[in-house]
Amino acid sequence: KIKLAVLAVAGLASLGLYDSGLHAQEGGRNASDGVYTKAQGDAGRGAYAGKCASCHGDALTGGEMAPALAGGDFMANWNGLTVFDFFDRVRKTMPLGKEGSLNREDTANIAAFILLSNGYPAGQSPLDTKDEILKMIKLDTKR
Repeated sequence: KIKLAVLAVAGLASLGLYDSGLHAQEGGRNASDGVYTKAQGDAGRGAYAGKCASCHGDALTGGEMAPALAGGDFMANWNGLTVFDFFDRVRKTMPLGKEGSLNREDTANIAAFILLSNGYPAGQSPLDTKDEILKMIKLDTKR
């Protein structure tokens, strides 16, 4: 019986339907629900300064070739997409010239800092690094 229960939980987890840390509701969550911690956003500030600011600007306003990561343009580009969409883009394509060099923890911290910079509230749990969890969190404009 125990093996069957373990297999059931493992099967649901592999489908992204069960996570003991999130207990995601039907339809997932929104970034405005507080999906990162303040400490994670603060850690992301340092990672952003070292790996992103040279192109995207200290104030996340963008540069000649780099888009803004805060404000109306950012929100218009990402509204309705998932945190996974943003996380995956950053992890695979940044920083320029060193694409794919960010580990999942640094990417989550940077994403948390960008959420913080866009007015999303901090919550009690850090932003997850698992794709199946990130896919269940929508970037919404309601903050």
